[in-house]
Amino acid sequence: MYYNEEICCGPAWRLRIPGGFMKLFDLFGKSAKKEPKPAQEPEREISLEEHGVYSGMRVEVMDAENHLLFIAKLMSLSGDRAKLHPYSEAEVSFEEEMKIKIRGYSDMDKKVVHLEGNLKQADDGIWPVEGLVFIKSGNDRAFFRLNTDIDGSMVIIGKVGAGEEPCKLLNISVGGAYVRAEPALELGERFLLQVKLHPDRDMSLIYSEVCRIIEKEDEVFEYGCQFVELNEADQKQIIQAIYERQRKKKHGS
Repeated sequence: MYYNEEICCGPAWRLRIPGGFMKLFDLFGKSAKKEPKPAQEPEREISLEEHGVYSGMRVEVMDAENHLLFIAKLMSLSGDRAKLHPYSEAEVSFEEEMKIKIRGYSDMDKKVVHLEGNLKQADDGIWPVEGLVFIKSGNDRAFFRLNTDIDGSMVIIGKVGAGEEPCKLLNISVGGAYVRAEPALELGERFLLQVKLHPDRDMSLIYSEVCRIIEKEDEVFEYGCQFVELNEADQKQIIQAIYERQRKKKHGS
C-alpha cells in the first residue's frame, strides 16, 4: 500500500532531522519552564509608634509578677528605648537590670498598650528602659485601680439648688473612680467629686461623668465614673495619691 506522509501527517513529518521526534516531543510534551519567583522582601517591623506608643504616655510599671512598681510618664522614645519619669519617688531595688511589664494609657485613641522591656538603673531619678517589645493593645481602659473606701462629697452639676451630697469613694484610678451615694443620677450626668486623697494634702476637686450605674439595696447607688477635663497637675496629684496609698499598703502601715 502506498503511504502518503504529506496527506496523513502534514508536511512537518517529511523533515528528516536527527532527533526531530524528540524535539517535537520536547515542544509539545513538556510544559514551558516556570520563571523563578522574585525573592520576597522581609516584612517590615512595625514600630512602637505605629502600635500607639508615644512620648508623654502615662504608664504603669510592674515587675514580672504584675506587682506595681511605680507610675510614670514615658519619654524620649527612640526605637526600642525610652526613659521613665516617675510621678513619685520609686522604691525599686535590683543589681543591673530588671524584666518589667508596662501598661500605657493612650489619651489619643483611649486604648491601653502592653509592653515588656528591661529596666536599667536610674540616673537622677529617671529610669532608662531598653528592649521594649509590643505585646498587645486593647480597650481595657482602666488604669491601676486602688481600693480606697474614703468619705467624700459630690455636687451635681446643672441642677438648680443642688448642694453637697455625702458619698463614699470605693476605688480610684488615674482615669476614673467608683462612688457610692444616695442621689439617683443618669448615665452621662456630671458632678464635682470632692475628696481628700492624701491626709497631708488639700481636698481634690474632680469633675466626673457617670458611665455605669449599679443599684444596691436601701436605695443606694454605685456609680462608675470617668474623670473629665483633667489637667496635668490634677493627673499628677491623683497618681501620687494612688502611689502613696499603694506603698503604705505594701508596707502594712
